[in-house]
Amino acid sequence: MGTFLAEYYLWTKSLHVISVLAWMAGLFYLPRLFVYHAEVVKTGTDTDALFQTMERRLLRAIMNPAAISTWIFGLALVFTPGIVDWSMLWPWTKAGSVVAMTAFHMWLAARRKEFAAGTNTRPGRTYRMMNELPTLLMLVIVFSAVAKWNFWEF
Repeated sequence: MGTFLAEYYLWTKSLHVISVLAWMAGLFYLPRLFVYHAEVVKTGTDTDALFQTMERRLLRAIMNPAAISTWIFGLALVFTPGIVDWSMLWPWTKAGSVVAMTAFHMWLAARRKEFAAGTNTRPGRTYRMMNELPTLLMLVIVFSAVAKWNFWEF
């Protein structure tokens, strides 16, 4: 298995980056949809139904498959011989941030269900603030993985 992963390392890495880009696009866009849904749209209107459709399709057709493929290709990279040195700090900061990103994804999915049920109680400001979280996590992930930067040694 290790030989196979090493042989296809660049393909795996490319597919991982493509998956991450698609996932991040959704993680940036869905909270922005929630801002407008919470601030402008009245429950039960045609516009409410339109926003629910956009949010559902974004989550199910783009974000969920992208998150799953990000994890699959990321784990393939982890198991590729010579790629990750777990004695260093950077893979742990990256892994923790990816888990946090996944938890944020699940938080967004739960909020989408609230909008669908007409039970959202959070104001647009909450979604505006939460929209910054993927950016912060992305910075930690990129600096950890690319620069092998250990944040606690800065």
